[in-house]
Amino acid sequence: MSTPQSGKTARATHSRNTAALILFGRAVVITLSVVSGALGFYSGVRLSSATYNPHDYATGAGALFAAACAVIAFLLMRRRVAKEKMRQLEMRIEELSDRNWELREAEVRARSLLEAQGDLIVRRDTQGRVTYVNDAYCALAGKSRDDLLGHQAALPVLEQGETTMLADGTRAHDQKLDCGGSARWIAWREVAVRTETGSEVQGVGRDVTDRVEAERAFASARDLAEAANRAKSRFLAMVSHEIRTPLNGLLGMADLLLDTPLTPEQLTYAKAAKTSGETLLSLIEEVLDFSKIEAGKLDLEPRPFALAALVEEAVELLAPRAQAKGIEIASFVDERLPSRIVGDPARLRQVLLNLAGNAVKFTEQGGVAVLVEPGERDNEIRFRVRDTGIGLAPRDQARVFLDFEQADGSSTRKFGGTGLGLAISKRIVERMEGSIAVESGPGKGSTFSFIVSLPAAPADHSGAGLTSPDLKDSAVMIVAQADVEAALLARRLGRWGAKTCTATDERIALALAPERPWDALLVDFPLAHAMLDSGAISAATASRSIVLIRPSDRHELPALKAAGFTGYLVKPVRAASLAARMQAQNSFEHALADGVEEINEAGIAAPSSGKGKWVALSILVAEDNDINALLARALLARLGHRPVIAGNGEAAVACWRKARADGAPYDLVLMDVQMPGMDGLEATRRIRATEAGDTSHPPTRIVALTANAYAEDRDACLAAGMDGLLVKPLDRERLRDVLETAAKRAALAA
Repeated sequence: MSTPQSGKTARATHSRNTAALILFGRAVVITLSVVSGALGFYSGVRLSSATYNPHDYATGAGALFAAACAVIAFLLMRRRVAKEKMRQLEMRIEELSDRNWELREAEVRARSLLEAQGDLIVRRDTQGRVTYVNDAYCALAGKSRDDLLGHQAALPVLEQGETTMLADGTRAHDQKLDCGGSARWIAWREVAVRTETGSEVQGVGRDVTDRVEAERAFASARDLAEAANRAKSRFLAMVSHEIRTPLNGLLGMADLLLDTPLTPEQLTYAKAAKTSGETLLSLIEEVLDFSKIEAGKLDLEPRPFALAALVEEAVELLAPRAQAKGIEIASFVDERLPSRIVGDPARLRQVLLNLAGNAVKFTEQGGVAVLVEPGERDNEIRFRVRDTGIGLAPRDQARVFLDFEQADGSSTRKFGGTGLGLAISKRIVERMEGSIAVESGPGKGSTFSFIVSLPAAPADHSGAGLTSPDLKDSAVMIVAQADVEAALLARRLGRWGAKTCTATDERIALALAPERPWDALLVDFPLAHAMLDSGAISAATASRSIVLIRPSDRHELPALKAAGFTGYLVKPVRAASLAARMQAQNSFEHALADGVEEINEAGIAAPSSGKGKWVALSILVAEDNDINALLARALLARLGHRPVIAGNGEAAVACWRKARADGAPYDLVLMDVQMPGMDGLEATRRIRATEAGDTSHPPTRIVALTANAYAEDRDACLAAGMDGLLVKPLDRERLRDVLETAAKRAALAA
């Protein structure tokens, strides 16, 4: 194949030869012209004639010579112009020749590339005849190029995918083709192209069989995993129900047993049984929560709630466990935060209980502080749980947030648990679009913190927040051995304007007492007797002397009052209670009235109509488990109510109808959901259907009793017509709320 360089060399040689020939011809013509002119001039000079005038002849010859020279000059100029044009044309020809060569080379390379690449390329005219195919298409079709060109060749289509039109006009679709006994998936991209003979359609196909098979295998594996996950969820729901049902009886009977006179040994055994049951219940809750998270069912239910109340209630729930270990637990909610915010209080409480519960678990001395403060950005709230426990090594700080992981995972570990609490907390916080972290060191305690964005509740849900007392220039002494609650009390009082001083024992308090008049004296109960014996407490010591006690120390209140204390606060101290005590001049009587509820022997505050009048409720309990039925009867009877037990749904409906017909309808129905024969959902639907046809009595309040804790179970109960739900094992506080609501309705109906 010739190259542009060899072509240029040949053209240059030909040009030089032509120029030499022209130069030689021009020299010959000029020489002959000069010789001829000279001979003519000489002959004219020598010519003799009568009419001959040599001067005229010379003039004419000169004129002719001049004319000849002019013609020659003109011809030379024309030749020079023609030569320049010829040179430009030669250069243009050379450029075109080079471009033609480059185009031929590009065409050859493109054809080679198209022929060599793995993608299928086929071009068809408007009649569908093949005008071009590459080697890959020929190989897939199993035919030669000559057999395909000019024919409407098409491979059999086994499956046709959906056609999509792209923005640039390209049509995209997938086809499953039969390629001589084997099926291949081809992803086609077709576009119209212009050719010399008109418009054609060019298709470029790529073999995506491996990808499609991988996608289908993945989809099949995903379906199997989802089926397994659904089966696991059903299994967990079934196991949860089957475990919760006897656990309800175990914990309920343990509570009833603890309410009876017991010997010290029996009391120890009963408490151990209850503690073991509560531990088992917490493990079940963690496993169920983790199952919900894995299934992607961790749904948030935002609503307005009181932030300080939620935090203080969570701390109060953990206080008995902390106080039993001899450590303190206290909380501080910054008053700069809104009193009511919008979020999921149940999930937020769960995170706080997990973090603070771990802090209590891993702390043997000192205490636990729960701090809630504004974050750096708008609506951000920072929660911190700080403890003085064993701490974490740097290598363990990230691992504790993993599933089923603990800092000490050895077989000789001291602390038990599933290792799911922090993992669940991390998932919940991330679901709230927040972040969680830990700062710790071995033997230095730990601080777990998380930040979430929780906006303030609208004005119509703002509620009444804490009214801070004006303690400007007030002097307050806090006498406590441990700094956790004392430090938070001092911080709170300082925010209210008070000047505080903390003493760690009675000797320091005695030394500080004479230095100035004190407006208030807060004394931790363990130091109260020592200060009483030393005479440090007197009317002259402080205008308010308040003792800090645990709930189990309430029997000491009469003696403390007689000794000179003017009030008391129950630990962990609530901000509202502290504000009330600091404002009252002599609040011991009011404190007793406010802090000591009328508690019956079952340990539950007796429900009333809201005006102090006792209301005995007529309650129908639908329960097929004999132990749980016995527990419900005993518990409700101790509260002074009139329980009636029905063993299944049919019996429950019959009892309800009979009582309604007798003119003595039940005030409340506690309906078990899973029962033989007719379940609680169907029984509720029948009761509601009867009420819809007979409006002589108001609708009966029906509350579900279920061992299933999933959201769909709650939705099913509400859809059947129930008014609420109690999850087994029964929580006494929630049962009290249900009874109080029913009592208020009964009082209004009366």
